[in-house]
Amino acid sequence: MAIDVLSGFRLEWPITDDLAALRAGVRAFGTGAGLADKRLTDLVIAASEAAAKVLEHGGGGTVIGWSDTGGVSLEIVDVAGALTTAYWTVDADPDLLAGQGVGFWLVRQLCDEISLDDGDGPMRLHLRFHHRARHDDARHLATA
Repeated sequence: MAIDVLSGFRLEWPITDDLAALRAGVRAFGTGAGLADKRLTDLVIAASEAAAKVLEHGGGGTVIGWSDTGGVSLEIVDVAGALTTAYWTVDADPDLLAGQGVGFWLVRQLCDEISLDDGDGPMRLHLRFHHRARHDDARHLATA
């Protein structure tokens, strides 16, 4: 199933324990926005992982998705502000066997661009997915 997505059209999903529903909504949105195959899978996994981290750290919030000619953006809003810059800037090579720091490491691997605004108010994590995957390893976290 796909949601017909026009450039600039925005959708929102609440972050709840029903991550399967969130993944289904994000998948339909991504498909309608023109993502397919690996790019679509990257979008769904990153959204689910980021939302799971918001839940894990006691927060609630929203995932907001929109598209433009270059790709798809997701903004994960953590209303409790529990996930600060310190949390998201983990080691480049976490201990995968211990499971610590793996969530954001995975999100960094899947997204083309990541920015974070954890100033006053809710934390906002912006994830960007180009229609075509980048071929370099220049992904980085930008903070506002």
